[in-house]
Amino acid sequence: MSTVPQPRQAALNVPLVLSSLASVLLSCVVVATAQQPPVHYQFNGSEPPGAIGSWQLQRGGPLPGYFQPVEIRAPQGASISLAVAGTFEHEQPAPVLVGLLVGQVYRFRVTNIPLAEGRELFPTLEIIDRLYPPCGQEARFPIPIELTADELRLALDGHLVTRVIYIEDPKMALPQALKRDEQPWFDAGPGTNPLLVADTLGRPMAILRIGGRLPADGASPEPSFLGQCPPVLKFRRPVEPTLPPQEIQYEAQRPQRLLQPATFNDRAGSE
Repeated sequence: MSTVPQPRQAALNVPLVLSSLASVLLSCVVVATAQQPPVHYQFNGSEPPGAIGSWQLQRGGPLPGYFQPVEIRAPQGASISLAVAGTFEHEQPAPVLVGLLVGQVYRFRVTNIPLAEGRELFPTLEIIDRLYPPCGQEARFPIPIELTADELRLALDGHLVTRVIYIEDPKMALPQALKRDEQPWFDAGPGTNPLLVADTLGRPMAILRIGGRLPADGASPEPSFLGQCPPVLKFRRPVEPTLPPQEIQYEAQRPQRLLQPATFNDRAGSE
């Protein structure tokens, strides 16, 4: 997974889509849309933080006042601290599970970055939509916010990285199984509107911006740098339900029984 340093980078998360195939899918979308009459797309990923979220809130409905669970992930060893009430909270080892208001912009600090000890980054995260999980199970279905080592390195080198996280359109997604914590992505390329590409392929959920501004004093950042510091809802990490011992034993035995007829047929054919 490589990224070519550019003045502006845009990385789009593609759940359930392998990064090796996503670039092909992106090129097909560009060709298809080029045959349509020109349409002005109102939103752009380069808008100032908060612009997209405020437009979303104007729709009304179940968005205003909803704390969307998100899980901020980072390379092993890195720490996360969110800006709350005018200051950064105590550092927590990644991943961090919190609830953030839809339509708001949150500033947080990334420290203890592997291979960059002593250096810090201050990304912003803008939640622009919400999920609709079963009632009472919201914390089990957070939006994953991935801070990759490549993106952190680009930001430390002075580049601005914009990542749009979205839910794929089930009609376009490939039926490819992935690991639970694996979140493939692909590079939309410099000069591309990542929000438009994400909106074409699915439903945009959040915008992560890494790099750019740095505070004059990292220990006591100025209020204009921290922003409005919206409230944060703390979640306890849910315990995943486990099957009773009888069901676990049954699940372990069932594939073996299903393979028996095929094994028998193969043996009979060989004879």
